[in-house]
Order: sequence, then structure tokens, then C-alpha cells
Amino acid sequence: MGTAVELVPYDPRWPGDFERIREKLERLLAPRVMTIEHIGSTSIPGIAAKPLIDIDVILRGAADVPAATQILLKQNYEPRGNRYDDDVWAFMRRDGRPPERIYLCPPNNRTHERRVIFRDYLRAHPAEAAAYATLKLELAEMHRHDGDRYTAEKRHFVDAIIEKAAGQRQI
Repeated sequence: MGTAVELVPYDPRWPGDFERIREKLERLLAPRVMTIEHIGSTSIPGIAAKPLIDIDVILRGAADVPAATQILLKQNYEPRGNRYDDDVWAFMRRDGRPPERIYLCPPNNRTHERRVIFRDYLRAHPAEAAAYATLKLELAEMHRHDGDRYTAEKRHFVDAIIEKAAGQRQI
């Protein structure tokens, strides 16, 4: 069984929380950083989300991962391993307000690119963002004590949005 699922209503403080965390990460990880992106549901206005800020840190190169990892470990981030079979290194910091989940990504990372496509599409399409919010709430109720299943059940919706968004970008 996976982790418990806790969703809370959208908090208008989340964008400011991201900016504060982004500035901290830029200071800590400079000059290794190309860009830092707010991802996940807290980055989409108006939808319920787990109360933590998800952030992708795109490094200048894969060779920067070990040094960036050591910096994050010294700042009380707990390592969560290589995620998604895509060289995405995850870290959690639960003592922050709100908690932070940081992903170190090499440049041109497919997982990161997909997350940004999904986020940007839902930001631009409120009806589909609302449908995603409804799905999340239903799945959180059904899989309250199984975060892995909750996440897996969202996959079809996420993939469909990314495919739709990618098709529109090619026009």
C-alpha cells in the first residue's frame, strides 16, 4: 500500500511560496541551474492539490547532479531516488511551510517537458483544469490510503491532455 492521499483546496499563496523557494534554490544551486519551474497541481490556479510545492530544477548537465544532491542533503532534503526511469532525482523537505518536493533534471528531460506541457495546457483551459480537479477529488476519495494507486489512476487523463496539447503545438 502506498502513502495516504491528502488534497486541500487551492491556496492563492502557492505561487508566492514557489517564488520564495525558487529564489532559495537559485542561491543554493548556482551556477548549476538553467531554470526552475513550478510544476504539479499547486502550479495550476483553482484546483485542489496535495499541500506541497513540486519543483523541477533543470541543471546545466547530468554531471551537476552529484554536487546539487550534496547541497540539497546539507539543507535537510531527504533523497527519494531516481524517478520515472528518466534521470529525475527526487528530494523532499517536509519541515518547510509548505513542504517541498524538488526534482533535479538534466537538460532536455522528457519527464520535465511533459509536466510543463500539462501544466501550461491546464492553465490555458479552465474547463479541463476543472475536470482534472474533479477526477483528483474522486480518486482521492476512492484511494484515500493508496497514493500510488491514486497517481496511477490519473495517468490516462494526464497522457490524453499531453497528447492533445502536443497536437495543438504542431499546428
